[in-house]
Amino acid sequence: MASSAFLISMFVVLVIGLLTGHQLAFVLGGIGTVFGYIGWGDTINSIFATRVWDTMNSYSLIAIPMFVLMANFLTASGVADGLFDSVKLLFGKMKGGLGIAVIVVSTIFAATTGVVGASVTTMGLLALPVLMKNGYNKELSCGTVAAGGTLGILIPPSMMLVLMGSYSTVSVGQLFSAALVPGLSLSALYIVYIVVMCRLHPDYGPGMSEEELSQYTMATKLKNCAVNLVPPLILILAVLGSIFTGYATPTEASGVGAFAAMILCACYGKLNWKIIHDSMLDTAKTTAMCFVIVFGANAFSSAFLGMGGADMVTRLVHSLGLSGTGVFIVMLVIAFILGCFIDWIGIVMILFPIFLPILDTYGYDRLVVVATCAVLLQTCFLTPPFGFSLFYLNGLNVPGIKLSHIYRGIIPFVVIILIVTALCIAFPNVMYGLAMNTAEAAAEAGAEAAVVAG
Repeated sequence: MASSAFLISMFVVLVIGLLTGHQLAFVLGGIGTVFGYIGWGDTINSIFATRVWDTMNSYSLIAIPMFVLMANFLTASGVADGLFDSVKLLFGKMKGGLGIAVIVVSTIFAATTGVVGASVTTMGLLALPVLMKNGYNKELSCGTVAAGGTLGILIPPSMMLVLMGSYSTVSVGQLFSAALVPGLSLSALYIVYIVVMCRLHPDYGPGMSEEELSQYTMATKLKNCAVNLVPPLILILAVLGSIFTGYATPTEASGVGAFAAMILCACYGKLNWKIIHDSMLDTAKTTAMCFVIVFGANAFSSAFLGMGGADMVTRLVHSLGLSGTGVFIVMLVIAFILGCFIDWIGIVMILFPIFLPILDTYGYDRLVVVATCAVLLQTCFLTPPFGFSLFYLNGLNVPGIKLSHIYRGIIPFVVIILIVTALCIAFPNVMYGLAMNTAEAAAEAGAEAAVVAG
């Protein structure tokens, strides 16, 4: 067991490495390897190899490339284009109607992609120029698009939820169910905020002109909305419905979803060999990036925990005399601060091995802890200086939009995320109850399958 000074120095070097701007995966992996070798010698090689093998051998992680592939096919199909064009006509007359349309479409798109980059980029390209054209407040527009697109990492199916569930030994299917209510609650509160702001400041979100709206009858609006809405809803029901009813695991459902998304892309007339090649290549790159970070984080956590880091943190936490809720809040505060500098994968890999066992001793259900963390970790995409959604949006180079507009625009939405996180802490049964229903459905389906097989 290493000394406390040695273990603390690991985190000091980690902070220095991150501040220098080096890639997270290599910082974590390098520090873990160096300190592990100092503490254990050559034994570290076999320990790291075992951890990497255990990660790669995880059946549930197969869902990650499948959901990413599904997202790529959906993005290529242009389904979001039709959705936004249809929904904006339904809400466009209202004050803030276009902002509401952005959140509605982002929510639907989130339930079909699970990848933040695809959601933010797509909605930024579709919606931000339209919002600017109609005279919307720049800060409100940027915040709406960035926050709406970030829902993709929380509302299932989600790459983040798959990895969090696998790494915390929590059922991914139950985690999907637990995250659904907070995700939809965030979407609803975003809409409420937009409506209130546009009521208080009518110039923030003016309605679309009567001239533009008069080109379409209500029947045409409803028809277009149905045509563009039904296919993605069928996909959502096929993927999430099979998981929540217990007829398929998330891994199995991800394969069905990827295939259905390819068929949908073909139905929209967008499928060709270039789309297939580009989608496959992007999926491979995204998955590889994810797993490289996982390997690096595994190296760091293996070295830290193996040399007594968990015991040191446990003693420190108990010495503070905090309740279980206090410890949970400390974990979330650390996650929020880390989210300003590193991505969610690194945060999960660093904090979960340390804090989950501690919270177990206080009687906290891991499902509630992980689901609440998933809500909070949306902030790591929105908080400066390194929020990915901010840079996705800024990289679109929309005329008139500066990084300062984006920074100011996301502040109210970060506050809303923190409010929903607090509600998750105060009312965990909302998440837990739905997840248990999913578990019961899965058990019943398994029993029926066993009877049939017998």
